[in-house]
Amino acid sequence: MVKVIIAEKLLKANEEIAAVNRRLLEGKGVVMVNLIGGPGAGKTTLLEKTLPLLTDKFCVAVIEGDIYTTYDAERIAKTGVEVVQINTHGACHLDAKMIGDALNQLPLDELDLIIIENVGNLVCPAEFDLGDDYKITISSVTEGMDKPAKYPLAFREAYGVVITKTDLLPYTVFNLGSYVEELFKINGNLKIFPVSALKDEGIEDWSQLIGRMIWRKRRNLTVI
Repeated sequence: MVKVIIAEKLLKANEEIAAVNRRLLEGKGVVMVNLIGGPGAGKTTLLEKTLPLLTDKFCVAVIEGDIYTTYDAERIAKTGVEVVQINTHGACHLDAKMIGDALNQLPLDELDLIIIENVGNLVCPAEFDLGDDYKITISSVTEGMDKPAKYPLAFREAYGVVITKTDLLPYTVFNLGSYVEELFKINGNLKIFPVSALKDEGIEDWSQLIGRMIWRKRRNLTVI
């Protein structure tokens, strides 16, 4: 019983800080997208392919979450965007306080978009609100068909799902049509994007979705 109480207090405290993050970004007109996915799902590679399509129109920064290393942040920095690294030192997810500290290191008045690459995990990151506008779940064909059934919250809470490594479909037993059906059973409003970073397939459509997110927020600010 005590453990449940502690968990509830932790989540409530996190939600309060997430609300602060969200108000800060609303005031600046900055969109924040939270990418979640298991280790090896292709989050960093997807970013490497996506960022060049965004940075010619928008000012973008990335917050990189990792348990110990800076490997992914170093890869993303080569695209030319500003990167803030968060090392969780064993924690399996980013939380709102970590993101709030990272936001303080970014030039928010100059930014249109912040993309968070969360720690490789489909459990904890789905439970913790960071103050983001959109959660996007990354799932690769090499991970198998069972991820929506095993980790339904990660897909139920998502705005969209990017299905990566589709160039490997001929070498797997992954059935794309059946997988999409399973996703819609969990969340019928999902935006779904099959992509192959290796072959640059689907990357442009996925990037255009992010562009629409930014324009939508800009329009709302104009109305206000």
